[in-house]
Order: sequence, then C-alpha cells, then structure tokens
Amino acid sequence: MTNSKLPIRVTGRFAPSPSGPLHFGSLLTALASYLDAKSSGGQWRVRIDDIDPPRSPAGAADDILQTLEQFGLHWDGPVIYQSQRTGQYADVVDQLREAQLLYYCTCTRAQLKGLSHYPGTCRQQLQPISGAAIRIHMPKMPYVLQDRLQGRCEYPAEQQSDWIVKRKDGLWAYQFATALDDTQDKITDVVRGIDLLDTTYRQTWLQQLLGHSSPRYAHLPVVLGSDGNKLSKQNWAKPVAQFNRTRVLTAAGLLLGLPQAPDLDDNEWLAWALSNWDIDRLTGTRSVAMPDSLID
Repeated sequence: MTNSKLPIRVTGRFAPSPSGPLHFGSLLTALASYLDAKSSGGQWRVRIDDIDPPRSPAGAADDILQTLEQFGLHWDGPVIYQSQRTGQYADVVDQLREAQLLYYCTCTRAQLKGLSHYPGTCRQQLQPISGAAIRIHMPKMPYVLQDRLQGRCEYPAEQQSDWIVKRKDGLWAYQFATALDDTQDKITDVVRGIDLLDTTYRQTWLQQLLGHSSPRYAHLPVVLGSDGNKLSKQNWAKPVAQFNRTRVLTAAGLLLGLPQAPDLDDNEWLAWALSNWDIDRLTGTRSVAMPDSLID
C-alpha cells in the first residue's frame, strides 16, 4: 500500500529587491536560506523582487545574481522576476474585488500623519477610483505565527490595519506580491530577516484567505553595523563583493551558528557547511553584529 503522507520536499527561496548590490546582511540571508534548503535535499530558488522600478537601478539584478554565483550559491530552475507577474496579481485583485474585500483609498499622507494604523476611512469606496490606492480589509483579531527561530509570535489586534495591495502610483505592494509568489512557486520554507516579521502575518493571512497553505518561516537575526543600526543599502552598506570571499563565508558561518571550519577552500567550505548546518543554533537570536574582520 502506498503511503499517502510522503514527506514534502523542501523548497526554499532568496528574494532580493534589486535596489543595489548585495551587502553582508543580504548575503547572510542568502547563505542561510541556501544551507537550510540544500541540507534537507531540497531546492533553492531565486526570485528578483523588482516591482518597484524607480528603486531598481539598471544592472542591479544582474549584479546580485553574479554575486551569488561568486559565492557558490547556485540556484535551481530559472530566476523569477516579479515584474513579469503583474497580470497574475491583477487577476487576484479581481477575485478579491468580487468578494468585496478591497476598497479604494484616497487618503493623503498628510491625513494619515501621526496615526499608528489606518482607521478604515475609505472602506465604503468599493468602486474603482482613478489615482486611488487599493486596500484590503483585514479583520481585527489576534494572528499567531509559530516561527522556527523566534517561537510563538503574536500580532495583536490593536496593531492591525487594512493594508495596501496596490499603491496610488500603480505599483504593487511588496507583501501582496510576495504572498502570491510564494504560493505560486510552492515555497515550503522561507528563511529571512526578522525585520520582515510584521509582513509575515499579513502574507500568511492572505494565503489562507485564498485557500492556500503557508510556508514555514524562520526569521533570522538582523545584522547591525558599527553604528548599531541595521545593515542596509539605505545606510550605505558596502557591497559584499568588495570583500575577500573566504573571509566573508567564514564570518557568515560563525554568525549563523556553524562551528569553526577547518582550513578549506571556498567550494569545500560550502560542502562542509551543508553537512554541519543546524538552524536551531539561532533560536531566539534577534540581532548579530557586523564582524570586525569586515569593518575597515
């Protein structure tokens, strides 16, 4: 008799926004998601989240892909580009509109200034309005996520608000597109920074609303620069490609809880890291410091 409950093959992903070169924090996330998927015999996909053209310089996506290859992080299947899926996002909007779950928001930033959450001002505007943002009505109730690293995480009802799925400028919202893409690509495991935890509640709620299961999540600690702030492109974090590859991999491995590696070349190091990977070593960790070896 065939066992109908065969284990699900792990499919992980790395989904950078092409707003600039990969910095160390992004490389750490890429490496962790790669090791987590590959150590389980699964697939590792790469998706370029390029739904915000004004923030995507020409050549940035190619630079990111070249950097991943430079560090030996080779993906499975074709690279996916969110910009090629806008028609699919529109189809889901039509579905949600028919169910009267969407409305058109004409509020300005000045009107919303100082508010901790959107008060639902435009909920009765169900018909399309030119130049308006599109919001989805998210019921106010506690949402609970069991994270692989951070444990039980709760999103209190008082912190929730209706969120934008399509902006006034016609661009799709990150959390909307990401939720749909993870479903379409059959992603089983998402390993990403804890700074994105708040978007996860919304994404899993939308996936379940549409009748889909959600991935397992592991929210990694963020990397803090020497100033104590999150390492990011906005803070002028240096491209990781500028650093010595061996030094970067060694530092990243230690921050991800791997033991001190023996003297290996870079290709051997990745194979060693796969055999020694244990994401549970990061349980409860919310931030790590940029290694001194990578600070000039």
